[in-house]
Amino acid sequence: MTAAIGACGLASGSTPPFTVGAGSIKNIPALDGVKVTVGSKEFTEQVILGYIIEFSLMAAGADVRDLTSIVGSRSTRDSQTQGQVDVTYEYTGTGWINYLGNEKPIPDSRKQFEAVRDEDLKKNNIVWTAVAPMDNTYALAASPEVIKSTGVKTLSEYGALVNKNPGAARTCLETEFRSRQDGFPGVASTYGFPVTKAQVSILQTGIIYQATADATQCKFGEVFTTDGRIKALGLQLLTDDKQFFPHYNAAIVMREAYAKEHPDIEKVMTPVSDKLTNDVITDLNLQVDVQGKEPAEVARDWLIKEGFVSKKGS
Repeated sequence: MTAAIGACGLASGSTPPFTVGAGSIKNIPALDGVKVTVGSKEFTEQVILGYIIEFSLMAAGADVRDLTSIVGSRSTRDSQTQGQVDVTYEYTGTGWINYLGNEKPIPDSRKQFEAVRDEDLKKNNIVWTAVAPMDNTYALAASPEVIKSTGVKTLSEYGALVNKNPGAARTCLETEFRSRQDGFPGVASTYGFPVTKAQVSILQTGIIYQATADATQCKFGEVFTTDGRIKALGLQLLTDDKQFFPHYNAAIVMREAYAKEHPDIEKVMTPVSDKLTNDVITDLNLQVDVQGKEPAEVARDWLIKEGFVSKKGS
């Protein structure tokens, strides 16, 4: 994996860890030997999605370079707009709120995708296509014991607890969620508590799940709804009763000029995206975060199972 390298930008990418052959994805002459740099953010699901793109396009004949695990949404976005990354999976809610600066999400997931697609193309020459049914939105979660002891089952009840007894609502967050408008500041504004009143601990994303399950360092924790550790640890999601969080459907994102030059990328990735449901991606995440498998192996094996590619060795 290759991460962001400060102000110096990104490395040029590395060779994917496995090679695959054709399956239902056949060699496409127009993509044969075409250099494609695939990027992703650094958390498990994004890395898996990045490798899914890589192996899919490899099967089509492209010369793929791996730039998965870029640290942070903004760095990933910048790497693409600046031409260092050609293709990524990005989330519609992130595009709408963080990149395009809108404040209110669109409740219908299809209309949310269409709005992001149209506005980002118009303003930034960025193409969104091949949207998947998977919808990995944010949530706050707690252990069953904390739910029972506090009586908090909704974000409205969580906000009331913060106002009444901030210590009883201590919450674990990761750095980006702490500052994003579609993150904790927006939750505080929507659910009626001062963001400064909440007692929070800033942890790495992967640590939050166990810390929330243990309920020692924090009573509540920020989670991604398609993370396999929610089920594995028995965590319960608080109901977003005012529907604050946007839809975060994953879609293929490219610069307009690149997409026009290589229209076959959309054709290759659309049937792959169609298979990426919440149940599918949750299981893939669980294989990495709970069972300890490598993201590249999980992505490759899923594509083989679905018949998109064939195994060719490492």
